[in-house]
Amino acid sequence: MKEINRLKVVLVEQKRTGKWLAETLGKNEATISRWCTNETQPSLDTLLAIAKVLNVDIKELLVSSKETK
Repeated sequence: MKEINRLKVVLVEQKRTGKWLAETLGKNEATISRWCTNETQPSLDTLLAIAKVLNVDIKELLVSSKETK
């Protein structure tokens, strides 16, 4: 499975939990868990809302598409 988002990493960096994010966004904890494991992806609107509540640039929530050499 290809990693697309860094949601789990950012939550750990901010010492936040998926449960906290679910409560803050009004989403199901299972949905947040699937996003954190990159099983599914949040919509762009939801990703923007996540960036706002975590006070980060939306780019910090995404894995770079550039290949590293």
